[in-house]
Amino acid sequence: MAFGYGSRSSLVRIKDDFDSDHPSGGYHSRQGLPPQVKSVSLRGRRMYRPTTPWAWAFMVTTIIQALNVLAIELYLFVKFQASLKPDKKPTPLSKSIPTYLTLFIFGFLYQLLLVYDSLRLKNTIQVIGLCIYNLGMLIYASIQYDQIKRAISGLSQQDYIHPSDTVWLDVRPFLLAVPCIIGTFTLAMSLIAWKLYDEFAWTIYKHISADLRMKRRFLTFQIYIALLKFDFFFFLGFTVQFVVIVTGLADTEYALTIAAIPVTVLILTMAGFWTRRENKVGMILTIFLYFCGLGYFTFKLARMYQASHEANYKPIRKSLTSFAVLTIILIILTIINASACTANFGMGLKPHIMKRTIGGEEAAEKDIMTELPDLKHGP
Repeated sequence: MAFGYGSRSSLVRIKDDFDSDHPSGGYHSRQGLPPQVKSVSLRGRRMYRPTTPWAWAFMVTTIIQALNVLAIELYLFVKFQASLKPDKKPTPLSKSIPTYLTLFIFGFLYQLLLVYDSLRLKNTIQVIGLCIYNLGMLIYASIQYDQIKRAISGLSQQDYIHPSDTVWLDVRPFLLAVPCIIGTFTLAMSLIAWKLYDEFAWTIYKHISADLRMKRRFLTFQIYIALLKFDFFFFLGFTVQFVVIVTGLADTEYALTIAAIPVTVLILTMAGFWTRRENKVGMILTIFLYFCGLGYFTFKLARMYQASHEANYKPIRKSLTSFAVLTIILIILTIINASACTANFGMGLKPHIMKRTIGGEEAAEKDIMTELPDLKHGP
């Protein structure tokens, strides 16, 4: 007490002041200057920017990939549209290629949004999920080559494309390049994701105790929330292709398919809401709806290969099959994780995932709330 400090907490505050860029005590207080505290909260309100080399590397890698693929897809879109005869009416076959390309473009724009979200939240689970997502886009790009080739050949036979047009020869090298580009960047993203895991994992200790069981509950919650974000794209991708291209549907089936889009968005939104609030009734209802969705996609997958309906799906059957299979896998994983999250209700996780903070250091705390715990370090 020789220096006039009233308590140990005052010593801590002095230490914090010396650690800050503009201390609120010492010289500033003696000179009558205001403490420099607001700048911290202002920084917290700015748009997120990566702060580490590996976070920057992941963001830049995905942006470069997106720019390359989007440029190619836009070229393919323009080239194909220019090759069509203007006096022809649209058919499912003529609409298939624009639908492929538009969905591909949306897929990479959505990926960039998820990349930003993952880095902002330091969510390693979502980063790993993005690598798997990229692998799914690689599969789609490989299918796209054969689908577009068949579509151009069929349209040429139907006199939708002039016989002298070299559209296939022009687009073929670019269609081959897309899977190669995505495959290369998938490998790069996976290597960076491994580094990001080491970078993000330790911060969980600021908010979750060293209890290994609590960390596993938090991990289950994080996997579930990440799955919901990926469910959205693959369900939407399947439904858009189905609505735009598939013909011969009954009016009731078509209307139900259209109505399923906003209903699914609502279900996925409420799924996260019920989980954070540990509402068992809401979660039981959500899991029931997941099973309904699983039945729907299984039914659609089987129907595509029935002889009586095969002609309706033929222009886009491979693409629809890939989306249906991936969506079914995601729904099964979502049901498993939703059930595990429900089983964890009432075990102490809710206070950690319900924190709502604003501004400055508190905003940083909110970001940390979606990080992946390092399960290698238990008590």
